[in-house]
Amino acid sequence: MSSEGFTTCLWFDGQAEEAADFYVSVFKNSRLGRVGRTTDAGPGPAGSVLTVEFVANGQKFVALNGGPQFTFTEAVSFQIFCDDQSEVDHYWNRLTDGGGEGGPCGWLKDRFGLSWQVVPSRLIDMVTDPDQEKAARATQAMLSMGKLDIAALEKAYAGE
Repeated sequence: MSSEGFTTCLWFDGQAEEAADFYVSVFKNSRLGRVGRTTDAGPGPAGSVLTVEFVANGQKFVALNGGPQFTFTEAVSFQIFCDDQSEVDHYWNRLTDGGGEGGPCGWLKDRFGLSWQVVPSRLIDMVTDPDQEKAARATQAMLSMGKLDIAALEKAYAGE
């Protein structure tokens, strides 16, 4: 196996270039890579964008204009761990901008239908705390939220 790691391929219906541009604009440590275009052999019109390689937050992706046969579902999502509320707000707002929609418990879909979880890093410690009462309070608070509110989660966790 190559030492290059994994590359996630995201299937789009004509939106690969737009999506790659969008994701690169949202995340630090991001850049666009090679663009593959169709030839006379197809698929699609010669010269149209077939693939766009990009890196988002240091992770490798390729956006593929595969057509309408497949769409994203919540069965696969990307988790974004955030150090503070300003990061939660940034990613939530950017990813729901332009037609995305918020969901429960920190989940959202961006305008391309791709699912994300915007998660305060601290939340994992709270919901896995050996003190079951603290963990239950944090979990209950999380389940009542759309975009996660760190201060409210901390209060619930503390029993306030």
